[in-house]
Amino acid sequence: MTSKETLIADHTESPVGASLLANASVQATSSLDDIALSRAGSLLQVSGPTLDFAQVCLTLGRTTILDKVTFQVQPGSVHALVGPNGGGKSSLIKTLLGQMPHQGQLSLHWPREPGTIGYVPQALEFDRGLPMTVDDFMAAMCQRRPAFLGLSKHYAGAIGDALERVGMQDKRKRRMGALSGGERQRVLLAQGLIPAPQLLVLDEPMSALDEAGIQVFERLLNDWRAAGITVLWIEHDLEAVGRLADRVTGLNRRVLFDATPREALTPERLLTLFSTHPRSAS
Repeated sequence: MTSKETLIADHTESPVGASLLANASVQATSSLDDIALSRAGSLLQVSGPTLDFAQVCLTLGRTTILDKVTFQVQPGSVHALVGPNGGGKSSLIKTLLGQMPHQGQLSLHWPREPGTIGYVPQALEFDRGLPMTVDDFMAAMCQRRPAFLGLSKHYAGAIGDALERVGMQDKRKRRMGALSGGERQRVLLAQGLIPAPQLLVLDEPMSALDEAGIQVFERLLNDWRAAGITVLWIEHDLEAVGRLADRVTGLNRRVLFDATPREALTPERLLTLFSTHPRSAS
């Protein structure tokens, strides 16, 4: 299969969307032949792109934010970015989304036609006094029709399904300002499900979630992996990264390691990563 490539240069904007995913299941087989066929089928179902960061640099004024960042995100994988505050993680995401100028090359290799990029931000800042319900917010984020006219028939089903998946179906008529931080984060996850993405970018989605919300997020993450979606995930919860990520990149202005969770999350490497003055990893 011939890959399609998207090259993101300075000031180039990527399409930003989000996703409603069909549940994917993997059926266990008993014979070696069946297992081999199952694995081959899984490879064919990968819909997400490969991401290549090659010598990506970002300087604001005299401050170096990103210094020759180079690593690759495999298609259909859950790839975590970890590092200290101010280490450049969110800035790297902004370069991917075309929101910040940069030097170097950032390439997306799509398995088929270029697809949709979904984005879930870390937090939502808005006037808590606004009389905006969950349905109003979803309508404003997901449809072209003005939110005050209500949900369009085209998106009503997808919005309902997305809210059901994050456990917010029964709170659709509540004001956004009356929700807890964890509930608002679930709504952000829901808007990130429409329309269905092939690449999903998550900026600390677990930061405000309670235990029930974390379970919802982990279920979604497994669904995305099973559906072949490429996920780039900024996260501070290293225990969750160790359990859920396929690969981990440690970023503190530059890449200090890029490995499997078992190889990456060692005391020595984490000490290097979170030190004040980053140095090359051994």
